[in-house]
Amino acid sequence: MVSKTPELIPIYRAALALQAFCDERGWKACFIGGLALQRWGEPRLTEDADLTLLTGFGGEEPFVDALLARFKGRRPDARAFALRQRVLLLQDGAGVGLDIALGAVPFEENAILRASKYNFGTTRRHVRLNTCCAEDLVVHKCFAAREQDWVDVRGILVRQRGKLDLALVRRELTPLVELKEEPEILTRLEALVAETA
Repeated sequence: MVSKTPELIPIYRAALALQAFCDERGWKACFIGGLALQRWGEPRLTEDADLTLLTGFGGEEPFVDALLARFKGRRPDARAFALRQRVLLLQDGAGVGLDIALGAVPFEENAILRASKYNFGTTRRHVRLNTCCAEDLVVHKCFAAREQDWVDVRGILVRQRGKLDLALVRRELTPLVELKEEPEILTRLEALVAETA
């Protein structure tokens, strides 16, 4: 008998598989990046699923090893790279990229605690994924500070106008910016806030 269940769009199928893998182990995680942007900002094409996984400092190896046993590394030294750079680069069986940030700092822990489930209405069926809140997505994007990230921040500020807790954004972003020694990030954010108010 042929299944009547529609096939999922590859990125959602990969994200669901990754989320299920984490949930089965009781791991704390949430999606950030392009998937969260579809919820909070101006949606754009994304080719990979970005996830923050809370591992803490010093306990990353069991997480990395379990994930590498289930998903394929995108580079031959994926394990060593992850333990050095705190990002595990994987892909599912269809080749969809899975970028997993090994979270440990208070902001990452707080972002996972503030995350919530969201039903993505795909063209084929609904997909329920745990994503970071809009404020934490702004923090992530500002910290990365690439030109596309600033475009994304502007889109979030416009779409969520009047709903964002900007005090939370500033509170979480300030120590990260100080750590990065790039105070201009806060200046650029404030300019965008004023522009989109």
